[in-house]
Amino acid sequence: MWEHYHTVRSVDEAVELLAKYAGSARIVAGATDLIIELDGGLRPELRGLIDITRIPGLDHIALDDEGWIHLGPLVTHNHCAVSKLITERAYTLARACWEVGAPQIRNRATVAGNLITASPANDSITPLMALGAHVTLRSTSGERVVPLADFYTGVRHTVMENDEFMADIAFPAPPEGSRSTFIKLGLRRAQAIAIVNVAAVLDMQEALILDASLALGSVTPTIVRAGAAGDYLRGKTLDDQTIRRASELAVEAASPIDDVRGSGRYRVEMVRVCTRRALQSLAEGTERAAYPETPVTLWGPDEWHWSRELSETTVHPGPIETRINGRPYQFESGWGKTLLRLLREEGSLPGTKEGCAEGECGACTVDLDGMAVMACMVPAPRAHGAEIRTVEGLSSDGTLHPIQHGFIEEGAVQCGYCTPGFLMSGAMLLEERPDPDADEIRQSITGNLCRCTGYYSIVSAFERAAELSKASSNLP
Repeated sequence: MWEHYHTVRSVDEAVELLAKYAGSARIVAGATDLIIELDGGLRPELRGLIDITRIPGLDHIALDDEGWIHLGPLVTHNHCAVSKLITERAYTLARACWEVGAPQIRNRATVAGNLITASPANDSITPLMALGAHVTLRSTSGERVVPLADFYTGVRHTVMENDEFMADIAFPAPPEGSRSTFIKLGLRRAQAIAIVNVAAVLDMQEALILDASLALGSVTPTIVRAGAAGDYLRGKTLDDQTIRRASELAVEAASPIDDVRGSGRYRVEMVRVCTRRALQSLAEGTERAAYPETPVTLWGPDEWHWSRELSETTVHPGPIETRINGRPYQFESGWGKTLLRLLREEGSLPGTKEGCAEGECGACTVDLDGMAVMACMVPAPRAHGAEIRTVEGLSSDGTLHPIQHGFIEEGAVQCGYCTPGFLMSGAMLLEERPDPDADEIRQSITGNLCRCTGYYSIVSAFERAAELSKASSNLP
C-alpha cells in the first residue's frame, strides 16, 4: 500500500519529509480514513507515509494565557470526550467527539485528521466551526493561521498545501456561563455517519442570550455556520417562539443533496428539527442528560493515553520488532500491510478476525500499547517498538480470562466469528473499570458487531465476567 513508511520523532522531521516527497506523501496519526482509501487503491499517487504518533507532546489540550483552547495534532476524539477542560468549557466539541465511531476508532482517530479529511458529514468540524476555530499550518516555508471557516473549498478539499502539516487547532474559550450542545441524526445509535448534525454555542447572562453561533453539517458541500439564526438569537431569551423562529432561520443555510442516507428534502426538515432540539435542550438545561459522566475509552487503567515514544526515527521497508502477548517478534516482511494482516499472515495469530476491513465490525480488536484499536485500520509499521495483546494472549498459564469464562457460562458464542473482538473489548473494559454498569458495558461494545444478534447473552457474559473478576481480586 505504500513504498516507504517513516516514523519520526519531531515535527521538523515530518515537515522536511513532506517537502522532500513533494505531494507523494501524507502525514498519518490515526490513519482511520486514509488506510481505507489506500487499501482500496484510491490514492495511487501516495508513495510515503509519515507517522507522527511517536512525537512527544502533541496530544496536549490546553488553555493559554490569552483565553484560547489549543488541541495538538495527536489529540484524539477520546481525549476530547474525557477532557475536563473540553467538557466544561466546550461541551459541544466533547459531545461531537463522543459521537464519532466507537471507542476503538476514537482511540486512533485524531481531531486534526477529521478536519483534514474534509467530509461535510464529519462530526468534529461542526462544533469547531461554531466555536470559531483557527488552524495553524506549518511547512518548511513557515507557518500560517487559517480560520476554519476559510479552510474548506469543497467536498474533501481544503486550502492546505501538500507540504503543510496541521500543527495546532485553537478556538477562543467560551465565556463563563456559556452553554453549548451538539445534535447528530444518524441511521443507527453508534458507528453512524451523520445525515444532519447541528452545533449550538450560546453566551448567556442568566436567561438572556448575549451571543450565539450555530453550525450545520452534512447539509452543504462544506460545513457552514447558520448566520441568520445566530444573529436572530442575540438579545433574546429561549422561549418557544424564539426557538421556533431560530430553527426556521437555520434552514436558510442548508442546501443539501439527495444521497443514500437521506433525501435533500428530508435533510432540510431535519435541520429545523435538530436545531429546535438543540435549543430546547439548552433552554431546559438537559443538554448533558445523555452524556456519560465518565465515557468508556477502552484505555485500560491509564487515565490519558496515546503511544510509546521511540528512541530513534525508523524507516520501512525494514524489520518490525515488536512484542505480542509478552513474546518478542521480528518480522522481515509485512511492513506494507495493515496490523491485522501482519498478525494473521506473518505472526500466525489467526484469532484476530477480518470482518469488514474498514473499522465497522470490531472483529479485529486488539490491545495496542494499552488501548483497544481496530487492527484493520492500523498500519503494520506502527507495531514497531509496540506492546500488543491479541485474543491468544488473554489466558495466562492455562487459566482463562474472566471475560472468557463469562462467555462460556452465559452461552454468548453463536457462530463465534465476532467473539475475539468482543473478548478483547471486554478485557479492556474490566481493566478500565472493574465493576461496569449496564450502560458502560453497552458503550464498550458499540464498535463490535454480532451478526447473529446475540447481544443479550453477550451483555450477560460481560456482567458475569465482572463478578468473576471482582471475586478473584477480592473486591467489595
